[in-house]
Amino acid sequence: MKRALLFSLFFSATPALSAQFLDGYWHYKEFLSINPTEKERTLLLSETVRNKPVPISVTQDKPVTISVVYPGQQISDYWVRNIKAFEKRMEELGIKYQLNQVFTRPNVDMRQQSLSLMEAIKNNTGYLIFTLDTTRHRKFIEHVLNSSDTKLILQNITTPVQGWEERQPMMYVGFDHELGANQIADYYKQAIPDGSKYSVLYFSEGYISDARGSSFIQMMEESNSYKLSSSFYTKTTEQSGYESTLKIIEKDPDIKFIYACSTDVALGAAKALKELNRQDVEINGWGGGSAELDAIVQGDLDVTVMRMNDDTGIAMAEAIKWDIENKPVPLVYSGDLAVVTKNDSKETIEKLKQRAFRYSDN
Repeated sequence: MKRALLFSLFFSATPALSAQFLDGYWHYKEFLSINPTEKERTLLLSETVRNKPVPISVTQDKPVTISVVYPGQQISDYWVRNIKAFEKRMEELGIKYQLNQVFTRPNVDMRQQSLSLMEAIKNNTGYLIFTLDTTRHRKFIEHVLNSSDTKLILQNITTPVQGWEERQPMMYVGFDHELGANQIADYYKQAIPDGSKYSVLYFSEGYISDARGSSFIQMMEESNSYKLSSSFYTKTTEQSGYESTLKIIEKDPDIKFIYACSTDVALGAAKALKELNRQDVEINGWGGGSAELDAIVQGDLDVTVMRMNDDTGIAMAEAIKWDIENKPVPLVYSGDLAVVTKNDSKETIEKLKQRAFRYSDN
C-alpha cells in the first residue's frame, strides 16, 4: 500500500491515451499479487459468499446503522438486486440493522446524492455504502475518510486508490471491470475477422468508462488486428446509446461491432441497429441483468459478460458480520463473471440466472 503513486484521475475522449486509463489505482490482480495477506482474506470471503450463511457469533447491544446511496434508477437491475441480496443475507446472518437507502440517476442527481450523503454522515451512520465514479464522488469520500468514523464500503469498484495509502475505506466490492472487458474482448477476437473496424460507446466520463472502455481499447490494440473507428461518451441512458449509434453508423457504415459499456447504452444501440436494419453489426451488453438476458434470447444483443449479481450483496453482508466480530475484512472483493452469447441455450442461461439471482429472485 505504501507504494502509492501520485494520483491523477484523467478523463479523455482520446483513445490514444488508453494506456494510462487507470493511473492512480491498483489493478485488482496486481493488488492481490503484492499483498498476500489481502489475497488470503479475499479468497476466504469468496468462499464464504458461495457457501450457506453462518449466523453472527456475537451479541449486538444495538442494531448497526447502514446508509446506501446508489445510482439505481437505470434499466439495469444490478443495484436493486444488490441491495435485496444484501438485506436477505443480513437477515440470514442474524444481524440487527437499520437501513436507509436512496436510489438516484447515475451522474445526474448530484445534488440529491450530496444531500443524502451529508445526512448520513451527520447522523453518524455506522456504515455507508456508496460508489466511486467521478471526481465529485472522490472528494466526498476523502472528506469521510479524513473526518468521520463512518465505515465506507465502495460499490462497483475493485481497484484501490493508491493515493489514499493507509486511509482506505473498509472495502471495495464489485465485479472487476477490467476482467469483464477482457472477456468481451476475447469474444470479439474470436467472432470478428481480423482487420475489422469497431466503435466504443462509453459510460459518462469517469472511472467506469476508463475501466470498462479504455481498457477494452487497449486489449484490442494489443492484437494489432482491429481498428477503432470512433468513440462516444454517453449520458448513460438508452436514448443516448440510440443517438450515438446513429452517429456511429453515419460516420462509418463499415464497422463490424460496437462495444457498449453499460446496459442502458447497449439497449439503445441495439434499437438503433434494428431500425437501420444493421443486424450485421454486433453489439454487446455489460452486466447480464434481466433486460440484457431477455435481449440476448430475442437476438437483439450478441454477447454480454454476466455478473453473478447477488455475490456482491452477500459479500457486503458477510464483511459487516466480520467487522462486528472484529475479524479482518479484505480490502477488495470481486464477484464471479460468465460470458453469455446468443448461441447459448435457454437452459444454460437459466442455470446462470439461478446462480446469479439466487437471493434477489426469491
